[in-house]
Amino acid sequence: MASKAFSFFLFTILLLPLLSHGTSRNTNNKKSSPFDFLKHLQGCHKGDNVPGIKVLKSYLEQFGYLNYSHSKKQNRANDDDFDEPLESALKTYQLNFHLNTTGTLDAKTVSNMMMPRCGVADIINGTNWMRSNNKKHDHNHGSLHTVSQYTFFPRNQKWPDSKYCLTYGFLPGTPTRVMSPVAQAFQTWDANTHFTFSRAQDDTNADIKIGFQSRDHGDGYPFDGAGGVLAHAFAPTDGRFHYDADEKWSVGAVPGQFDLKTVALHEIGHLLGLGHSNVRGAIMWPSISAGGTKGLDKDDINGIKALYNV
Repeated sequence: MASKAFSFFLFTILLLPLLSHGTSRNTNNKKSSPFDFLKHLQGCHKGDNVPGIKVLKSYLEQFGYLNYSHSKKQNRANDDDFDEPLESALKTYQLNFHLNTTGTLDAKTVSNMMMPRCGVADIINGTNWMRSNNKKHDHNHGSLHTVSQYTFFPRNQKWPDSKYCLTYGFLPGTPTRVMSPVAQAFQTWDANTHFTFSRAQDDTNADIKIGFQSRDHGDGYPFDGAGGVLAHAFAPTDGRFHYDADEKWSVGAVPGQFDLKTVALHEIGHLLGLGHSNVRGAIMWPSISAGGTKGLDKDDINGIKALYNV
C-alpha cells in the first residue's frame, strides 16, 4: 500500500507542471507577493517606529533610493525607525513615479510600490537617472517642457559602434514556447534601431543569453518569488537577461499573468544600454502590469538614437 501511495504521489508531482497554462515553475496559488509587507505600513511617516520598516528600507536600497553605507547613520539600515534618510528616499521615489512628494507612505505610494517590476535599479551609483530631464523649448506654447525622459547607464555603457549585429541564445532548459515571443521582441527593436538581431545556433557563443532562473541564481541579484521582481538584464556588453521562473508567464494578454514579449522588450532595452524612463507609456517604465501588453514608445526609440548617435 505504501508503494502505491508513493507512486501516486510521484505521478501527481510530475503531472502538475504539465497542467499549468503559464510558463512558470510556481504551482502555488497563493496570491501573496514579496511586496505585500507594504500594506500594513500604509500611513507611516518620519518619526514612526513600526515593525517592517526595515523591510521598506531594504526595498528602497534594492532599487537605489537609499544607501546608509555612505552616511553617519549606516547602523540604521536594519532598524524599524522611519528616519530622515528614509523620508528623503521616499520623496525621491514619489518624484520619479509622479506621486505627491509627501515623504509619507500614503495609499497611492503603497499601491505603486506593490506593482511587479524590473529588478534593475532606478538610481545607480547615487545618480537619479530617472530625473535626468531632457528638456527642450516648446515653440508652440513658449515654455520649457519635458519631451523625453529616457536614461542611460553610468558612463553611457553601450555596444561598440562596430558591433551592431548581435546574436542571442537561450540557456538550456528554456521552455520552447518562450522563444517566439522573445524573437518578436528582438524583431521590434531591430525594426526601430540600427541593430540587427539573429538567433545563434550555440548559446555559449551568443552576445545575449536568455534564460529562466529562480531565487538566488549566482549573478548577485536573486529573484524574490512570484509577484515581485519579474526579470532583470545587465548593461552592455554583459548580455545576460533572466526571467524569474516563479512568475506566471503568458504569450499575449492573459489575466493574472505576464506577457513574455512585453517583458522582453523592456529587458532588451537594458541590454542595449537604456535605463528606466519616467514616461509612464514607455516600455522602459520600471513597473509592468499583469494581464496586459505594451510596445515601444517614442521615448524608447529616441533614447536608443541618442545613445548611439544615429
